[in-house]
Amino acid sequence: MQIPAERLDQIAHRFAELEARMASGTLEGEAFVQASRDYAELEPVAKTAAEVKAMREEIAGLEDMLGDPEMKAMAEEELAEIREKLPEAERKLAIAMLPKDSADSKPAMLEIRAGTGGDEAALFAGDLYRMYERFAAEQGWKVEPVSMNASEVGGFKEIVANVTGQGVFAKLKFESGVHRVQRVPETESGGRIHTSAATVAVLPEPDEVDVQIDANDLKIDTYRASGAGGQHVNTTDSAVRITHLPSGLVVTCQDERSQQKNRVKAMQVLRARLYETMRDEAQGEEAAARKAMVGSGDRSERIRTYNFPQGRVTDHRIGLTLHKLDEVLAGPGLGELVDALIAEDEAKRLAAMSE
Repeated sequence: MQIPAERLDQIAHRFAELEARMASGTLEGEAFVQASRDYAELEPVAKTAAEVKAMREEIAGLEDMLGDPEMKAMAEEELAEIREKLPEAERKLAIAMLPKDSADSKPAMLEIRAGTGGDEAALFAGDLYRMYERFAAEQGWKVEPVSMNASEVGGFKEIVANVTGQGVFAKLKFESGVHRVQRVPETESGGRIHTSAATVAVLPEPDEVDVQIDANDLKIDTYRASGAGGQHVNTTDSAVRITHLPSGLVVTCQDERSQQKNRVKAMQVLRARLYETMRDEAQGEEAAARKAMVGSGDRSERIRTYNFPQGRVTDHRIGLTLHKLDEVLAGPGLGELVDALIAEDEAKRLAAMSE
């Protein structure tokens, strides 16, 4: 996809303007923060645009040299080399210029719930959570559990965690959906393969300015925590349930000993869910279709299958199978799947732009 020369000049001009503003020392507060964001977003685009422009100018210069018998052979050799590199540079620029999801740079709320499969589903939900923890560690991200409902046999019936770092939502957003596992449970004496599932939802976590919540729209209940917790259980009303009356959304949190801390965490989750609802409404059918991938947790609605007997992972949306299950669950292999999903999304959006 060839970008017009005028567009390259516009990018260079805009970047030069931003550089001058940043260097002027006149920007303060929110204006400086916004200019810094614009600069960081435009810098890779401007760099790639400059490379493309330089390559085009070099091609034009070499073509002029073809009429010189003494320079022709050298010019032809260099022309062939640059013409081979230019399409990839053009494609890289087109990808850099694709409209950005405003939530890509935000931290994310990661929600994992055991679906069909009972105890095995809960154990698998635990496996998925540890996979994301390890992947996050590789990326230099921080994972902090917000609420969890542990299973009696291990794993989780449900766990919600906050993931912070650079580009969190951009890399994790395609993880939303039903993840299916096929393996022989330790309790299975006959060696039969069981299939179970867990759902993953990745929600961008908004800033407070992104979602304004009226205190009058909230119903807040406190109650005594249940489950693991030793002497603390059932001694104080530290657990919190927040109901957002206009939307009907309900969030509970009981993991902290402090009622105030549970309230803060519950509000964090509520804000993320409301923000995702707002994004779905703003983005229309495309966002609704993406959200629908999460499904109900039924075994048949899956985006990815983890097959333990065969040691493979298959992402059904892009038809990619990796025979490195252990590496995926350990974190590094997940990066290969994430990169493939991002590349597929970019290819589809590029195709839509050129139609």
